[in-house]
Amino acid sequence: MLRPLGLLILFALMLISPFCWAVDHIVFLRIAPREAKLFISNADGSGERAGSADLYRVHPDGTGLEQLTDDPAYDDQGTMSPDDKQVVFVSTRAGGRANLWVLDVATRKAKPLTSGEGGDFRPAWSPDGKWIAFSSDRGSSLPPAKGRWERLHLVDIYLIRPDGTGLKRLSANGNFCGGPKWTQDGKSVVAYCMTAEETWTYRGGDQDGETQLVQINAETGATKPLVASPGVKLTPSMLASGEIAYLRNDKSAHGVFYANGKRGPTGSDLYSPSWSPDGTHLVYSRYNEEYTAEPVKLWSRNPNYELSTTALLPAYDPTGERFAVMKPDDATKTTKLLIVEEGKPARAILERQDLILAPQWSPDGRSIVFGVGGFPLFTVFDSEGQKPAAPAQVGMVNADGSRFHVITAGPNSNAFPSFAPDGLRIVYRTTGPDGTGLRIMNLNDHSITVLTTTYDNFPMWSPRGDLIAFVRKIGDDFEIFTIRPDGKGVTQLTHTKGNDAHLGWSPDGERIVFTSSRMGFKDEALNTDTAAQPYGEIFVMRYDGTQVEQLTDNQWEDGGPSWQPRKAATHAATTAPVR
Repeated sequence: MLRPLGLLILFALMLISPFCWAVDHIVFLRIAPREAKLFISNADGSGERAGSADLYRVHPDGTGLEQLTDDPAYDDQGTMSPDDKQVVFVSTRAGGRANLWVLDVATRKAKPLTSGEGGDFRPAWSPDGKWIAFSSDRGSSLPPAKGRWERLHLVDIYLIRPDGTGLKRLSANGNFCGGPKWTQDGKSVVAYCMTAEETWTYRGGDQDGETQLVQINAETGATKPLVASPGVKLTPSMLASGEIAYLRNDKSAHGVFYANGKRGPTGSDLYSPSWSPDGTHLVYSRYNEEYTAEPVKLWSRNPNYELSTTALLPAYDPTGERFAVMKPDDATKTTKLLIVEEGKPARAILERQDLILAPQWSPDGRSIVFGVGGFPLFTVFDSEGQKPAAPAQVGMVNADGSRFHVITAGPNSNAFPSFAPDGLRIVYRTTGPDGTGLRIMNLNDHSITVLTTTYDNFPMWSPRGDLIAFVRKIGDDFEIFTIRPDGKGVTQLTHTKGNDAHLGWSPDGERIVFTSSRMGFKDEALNTDTAAQPYGEIFVMRYDGTQVEQLTDNQWEDGGPSWQPRKAATHAATTAPVR
């Protein structure tokens, strides 16, 4: 077999196809790269050239692309054994969790290596093929970041033999150590470490700080620090020369660095560097992280549900012909409320210097309500578990962009409105000095009814009008509930450790689509820095909490789903202004 540069390259890539309609269509935001390309360069970053993409392997010159796995589950993070006969990789084939599997290259048969409720990541084969090092969050409760809803990633380094025996933990428990790579003599692994809280602080790649590179003895677990330059350092490797190379990802710099001060290829779009055995070349990915409001079709675990990604918190109108969605404009530092119709470019009907968030349509399709103003997305819960108030209010605009006006007032933060099917009332969440919980407003006289008085959010009125679904914070977790509009019949639908949120009703009111963290991380958190919550997957269930089904399976963040009503054979959309 031809082996240029002495290595083959393993990688995985999600294929995206054009948008179209199906039996049930759900649109949501996926915070993930829109495109990934594989590159090879010299170790100093010169001579960059594009390679092939798509669990495959390929020669470094881009030839010989060969598919290794063919399974509907998530397969990623593959590493060849020293004899090239096996691949250890991360897969969700068993129950949806990220565990390690081993593939026989000749037969293409795979078998599980690890199991359990936690996630296992970034496997690395020892030079003699007798051990596999990997990182894992097994045993972690995935606690929230301080005062927030995003989950911290508590990860340790483990060793296991290729036959599944000899499992042992190397790193100290309670914080984060990940990205293990073996030293040339096979006696140690190098890794990057940080506190648990820093797995949130550094997740976006927009903060300066310091992580530690360490070398851990594979037999004794003894740890010693490695000397390297300042910065948020990730995924270290010890090259054949004994040199330490790593990826830096922080506000001041992003790219490949070496402990001796040299720099390799750079760019905020560069991820997952891996060096050739002699250390003279490296392979890495470059991501295109731009996204559009126009829907892009995604893979679905169930072909009866067609999924597409768009911008933030979309909402279909009652006809299913169009949806409203919010998108920030980095150039103008504004947010825009967009209308997206099939086959047409998105058009803005409202633009503001503050935030426009979570639009919802009136039952007649003439009006849109949403939150507008300031939102405390980056502030903490207080000691009582309440979110600090900000000057956000519920706004309304006609579907053609005319007659924008604010319909709530006062010192509280009011947002996430949803129309009743009669079009005469809205439910929304409020928090602040005037109380917390869900409120119902009569749009004729603006009278307000208190529905709940605890930290509840994301209310969505059922199309049938009999139930309001919402999210309630219980301890460190967020669960989905329903309540009748008269305040009775409060029912908890989910009982998941973590976050169940971002709701949407099916048009017939029989099912609820939502986002859940229940399947956990599928990669080390800082390897997916495009996403704040890289464990979010889309699920559906019946209105009573039964028949739960997972629709997406990836390492990114999926959230804010909206269910498309079935389009009528003929329909004239109504967009006349409300008088």
